[in-house]
This record gives sequence, structure tokens and C-alpha cells, in this order.
Amino acid sequence: MEKSQKIGAQVYAYTICLVAVITFLISVTNLVNAIIDIRDPLYSGSNFGGTSNIASYDIYRMDVLKSLPKVEESKGINFATDERTLKAMYEAEKAHKVQSVIHNSQRAITIGVLLILIASMLFIGHWRWIQKINRQL
Repeated sequence: MEKSQKIGAQVYAYTICLVAVITFLISVTNLVNAIIDIRDPLYSGSNFGGTSNIASYDIYRMDVLKSLPKVEESKGINFATDERTLKAMYEAEKAHKVQSVIHNSQRAITIGVLLILIASMLFIGHWRWIQKINRQL
């Protein structure tokens, strides 16, 4: 009876170790992505609510100007923007994207580091437990 309990404990411990390794690998991937995003927020893979490409002012201006006829036709609005207003809109959207990317990257880094630490502790603890069980068999 005791041997079957030890085998059950081994299966449990190996399963926890496997889950810890998988969690570790996924967390490292997310951590690397967050570090890359935080280093260059304008070119990060995510677009947090923005509708235009804000990589440069000229691209942003082109996107906004392309979208204006659609707005005018659908709502009957005559909307004209001067260069100063358009530049202010660009700067506001750019600042919003940068802050959003930085915030989300910092959150992902914090969560990633915590998961890596927890997964490492679970792996080490259960691996030592497996070694102890194996010595008793």
C-alpha cells in the first residue's frame, strides 16, 4: 500500500514540475515581448484604442485625411482641420499610445517575473520532494 502512495506522490510531483516548466517558458516569452514593447512603444504590436497609425505625423495625417470624407458623407458634417489642430490630435494620440504601452508592459513584466519566481519555487520544491521519494524506494 505504501508503494502505491509513493508512486501517486511521484506522479503528482512530476505533474507539478511539468506545469511549472510550461508556465516558466510562457512567462519568459511574455516577459521578453513586454521588454521589447517598452523599449519602443510607438512600434509595439498593440494598438490600444487608436484608429490611426502614429508611427509618424505624415502617416497619421494621411490616415486622418482619408477618413474625413467618410465622416462627412455619413453624418453630413463639414469637418476641416488646420495643421495645428491635426498636430495636436497626433501628439495627444501618440502620448496616449506611449503611456498605454508603458503601463501594459510594466504590468506584463511584473506578472511575468512573479510567475517565473513562483514556477521556479514550485519546480525546485517538488523536484527535491521527488528525489527524496526516489531515495526511499
